[in-house]
Amino acid sequence: MPPAKDKPMIDLKTIKQDCDVVEDGDKTAARICRINGELQQGYFHLGHFKRSVTFFGGARFVEGDVWYERVRHLASRIVKEVGFTVITGGGPGMMEAANRGAKEAGGQSIGITIKLPHEQSDNPYLTESIPFNFFFTRKTILNYAAEMYIACPGGFGTLDELMEVLTLMQTKKVAKVPVFLYGVSFWTPMLVFIKQILLKEYNTIALEDLDFFKVTDDDDEIIATLKKAHVVKGY
Repeated sequence: MPPAKDKPMIDLKTIKQDCDVVEDGDKTAARICRINGELQQGYFHLGHFKRSVTFFGGARFVEGDVWYERVRHLASRIVKEVGFTVITGGGPGMMEAANRGAKEAGGQSIGITIKLPHEQSDNPYLTESIPFNFFFTRKTILNYAAEMYIACPGGFGTLDELMEVLTLMQTKKVAKVPVFLYGVSFWTPMLVFIKQILLKEYNTIALEDLDFFKVTDDDDEIIATLKKAHVVKGY
C-alpha cells in the first residue's frame, strides 16, 4: 500500500456525486456506497500513522481555559517525548487544544472531521483532515487502532465516544488499550455513578470492567503509560 500522501483525499461532495451516478437513482444503494467510501478513505489515510493517541473532548472550551491549556500542553509532550500522532475530531475546544499542542511541537495532528449546524468547524491546527458526513463512520475511524484514548471534559458527544470505546473493549471487539479520563474534578462524579449505581446497586457491569479506564490529572502517568504501550493493528 502506498503512503497516504500519495493518494489524494476525496471530498465528500465528490464521493456523493460518484455514488449517485454509479447507483443510478437507487437512494439506498447510493447511501451505502457513500458509507463505504468514507470508511475506505478513513482506514486508508489513518492507517498511514502507525502510532497514535486519540483525544475526545468538548467543543465549547477556548484558549485560556484551564483545561484547554492543559490538553494543549499534554499533546505537546506526547509528540516531543513519545513521538506519537495526535488524533481528534478536528473541531474547536478540547480537539483544537490537542491538535494545537501536537502541531506546535512539530508532530502529526490529524482531524477526523464532520460538518454540523453548530459548534463543529475544522480547527486551524491540523496537518491532515479526513472528512466525514456520517457520525457512525466517523466514530468507527476515531476508534480505530489508537494506542491510547484520552477523554477530556466534554458533553454528550464526548460521553458517546468514550462509552463506545469502553464497550468495544468490554466485548473484545477491539484490543484493550489504556483509556484515561483526564480531569479528576470533572470525571469523579461519573466514576461514583459507575461504581455505586451500575456496579453496586444494579450489577449492570462487572468489577473487572473498572479496569478499562482510569481517572487522572497526572500528565507524567499518561506519558509513562504511553511509552510502554503496544502498537495496535486495528480491528
